[in-house]
Amino acid sequence: MMDKKTYYVCVAVATVWTSYDSSREIDDNATSFPVKLDKWLEQLTYTRRLELCEKNLVQTQLLLGEEVYVTERKGKWAKIVIPSQFSSKDERGYPGWVPSHQLISQAEYSPLNKPTAVVTAAIATLQLAEEALQISYQTQLPLLKEDKEWLEVQTPVGSGKIKRQDAVVIEDRNRKATKGTGDMIIAAGEQFLNLPYLWGGMSAWGYDCSGFAYATHKANGYLIPRDATDQARRGKEVGLDSIQPGDLLFFAHEKGEGSIHHVGIYYGNGKMLHSPKTGKTVELIELKGTLYEEELCAARRYY
Repeated sequence: MMDKKTYYVCVAVATVWTSYDSSREIDDNATSFPVKLDKWLEQLTYTRRLELCEKNLVQTQLLLGEEVYVTERKGKWAKIVIPSQFSSKDERGYPGWVPSHQLISQAEYSPLNKPTAVVTAAIATLQLAEEALQISYQTQLPLLKEDKEWLEVQTPVGSGKIKRQDAVVIEDRNRKATKGTGDMIIAAGEQFLNLPYLWGGMSAWGYDCSGFAYATHKANGYLIPRDATDQARRGKEVGLDSIQPGDLLFFAHEKGEGSIHHVGIYYGNGKMLHSPKTGKTVELIELKGTLYEEELCAARRYY
C-alpha cells in the first residue's frame, strides 16, 4: 500500500512529465511557478511539439486545485499519481512527474467541502489579491460566496474571484453532477474548434485526442479513463451500425486490426469531432473517404 501524501496543484495547468528529466530547456515556462503557458506554446516549433509525443516526454496535465498523491521525490521533482484520471498504467491513478513547486501540501491547503465553481468558459480570469491568473475550462474550486457578478472561490494560491458568467456552481463536487446527453458532449467540444492539438494536453490551451474526449465528458458529469486504449475498454459497447451523437469512436492501426491510436466523438450524419495530431487543430470532419473510415474499430457510450 502506498503512503498517500495528498497534494494539490497550485498552478493554472501542471504538465505531467514521463520522468524527472524529461523536460527540456525550451519547456522552462511550463515547469515554472507560476506557469507561462502562452509563452511556452509560442516558443514550441512543430518539431519541438512533436518531440513531446515521439520522445515520450509528456504524459498528461492537471488543472489548478486538482488532487494528487506524491509517491517519490527526486531533487526538485515529485512522482505522483492522479486519482481522477483512471489508467491501466497504475490502478491508483495516472502516474508521472511534476516540479515540486507546482504542488502544495494538504497541510497548506485543504479544500472546503463547499459548493464548487466549475469554469465553463474556455479560459477564465481568476482575480487574486495581487494579480490575475488565467485558468482553464473545467477547473473546479470551492465556492466561498457569490453575488450577481462574482463567484469568490478558495484556491491553493489564496481566495480569488471569477466572473459569474465564466462558471457554473454545483452543490457538491463529490455528488454526481447532472448528467449531460450525447448532444451536450458535442456542444462542450464545439467551443474548441480550431484549438491547436497538444500531446498530453488536458486544458483549454490544447488537448490531445483522448484529453478532448475526457474533458467533454467531465463537463457533462462523466469521469472516463484518461487514455484512448482505456476509454475503449470501458463504457457501453456500441455496434458501429448503431452509433449516436456523443459516442466515442476508436481507430486502430492496420486498418482497424492493430493497436488503438486515436479517439474522436461522433457528431452525427457521418461526421466526427476530434483533436487529430500535432500540427492540426480541433476539427469537424466527414469520415467517409478518409483513413479514419478504414481504421474505425470500435465505439463506446458513456452518457
